[in-house]
Amino acid sequence: MRHPGAIGSGAAGTNIRGIVVGVLCGVMVFTSADAGPGRIRRDPAVTAPAAASGLDARVIPIVDAVMQSMAVPAAVVQVRTATSTWSHAFGSRELGGADPIGVGDFFRVGSVTKTMVGTVLLQLVDEGRLRLDDPVSRFRDDVPDGDTITIAQLLNMRSGLFSYNEDPAFARTLDRDPGRVWQPEELLRIAWRGTPYAEPDSGFRYSNTNTILAALIIEQVTGNSIATELSQRVFRPLGLTRTSFPAPGDATIPAPSPHGYLYGSNVSALASPRLPEDQLRAVRDGTLLPADVTGLNPTWIWAAGAVISTAADLATYVRALVGGTTLLDARLQQARLDSAAPLDPLDPTANRYGLALESFGPMLGHDGAIPGFQTFMGYDPVRDVTIVVLCTVRDGPAGGRPANEIAYGIVRALYHLR
Repeated sequence: MRHPGAIGSGAAGTNIRGIVVGVLCGVMVFTSADAGPGRIRRDPAVTAPAAASGLDARVIPIVDAVMQSMAVPAAVVQVRTATSTWSHAFGSRELGGADPIGVGDFFRVGSVTKTMVGTVLLQLVDEGRLRLDDPVSRFRDDVPDGDTITIAQLLNMRSGLFSYNEDPAFARTLDRDPGRVWQPEELLRIAWRGTPYAEPDSGFRYSNTNTILAALIIEQVTGNSIATELSQRVFRPLGLTRTSFPAPGDATIPAPSPHGYLYGSNVSALASPRLPEDQLRAVRDGTLLPADVTGLNPTWIWAAGAVISTAADLATYVRALVGGTTLLDARLQQARLDSAAPLDPLDPTANRYGLALESFGPMLGHDGAIPGFQTFMGYDPVRDVTIVVLCTVRDGPAGGRPANEIAYGIVRALYHLR
């Protein structure tokens, strides 16, 4: 089944290229139809990651190789261990430009936003203002199967609701009118016109519609905008001073920030992010460049992916998301960690997805992918290692998510995996 949201997808975006990451009995497996990194095993004698202070020689070649093979204009990487932080910026802010990107640059972080919206929703559960098993029909009467879809199923992507961004007419509008301002209710109307993927709770299917609906329920319950709730409940408590949710209609990114690029189009990505062979040759020859899509108005993805942040802020955030009790009390935090179920029920080593939280082997967190930008953030609470990767292109011209590929390579380097 093709993963919805080739236009803009996060956690399950790895399904587009068939990546499966797992840890089982000390073995981590990576398989990728595009990159083919193969099977990776951890040396049983190695239980701790390599020191971050010695990462130049280990990580820089990994990033350079992915950027070269996937034609990535720029990237920022941060790795934190218990004792040190390593940060590095690669490339320039604008394709072909001389202005180097900085480690503190602002990026659109895509579906990382979903974890933040999910956190707010779980806080409301903790406050007794709603329940995970509440049907969404308690809040809206226009949702298909709303009497049987629960709040929990919005967070764990098991509602079966059609993802509005898979609608071909919607994709064509993004390509033709990138500055258009979309309203959340408008996005839901597109979703309701689509055929649901499956019966509620019958399986995992990633859908931006789930998070749009979750955010509107948050606004209904609190009486505040989702921007206000994110600021008061997530950004401020964690001191994320360089993280924000855009004002309605605002398509700007704070300076300093890079441009974001896209190979192909939003329409072509619905079928596959991989370019046709003649275009792949043109990319390799340097005669075909990606389109600059920095100005795409983020209202198209709103609460499912509009947050702007930096590598340092995301590193702080993902540690709290996975390993702390600042955002949720210990009971609910543990329930969230325990909620992750394999994306493939027949494969116990597959990526796992729970209440707006995903596992990538030893890492827990989320990724994000929208036209122009791709993000990976993960935290390993056992080894106290954080990895954040930000890239200025969503997909490589042959497919594949560059930030994820870089992160997987760093995991191999840190944990001495082969």
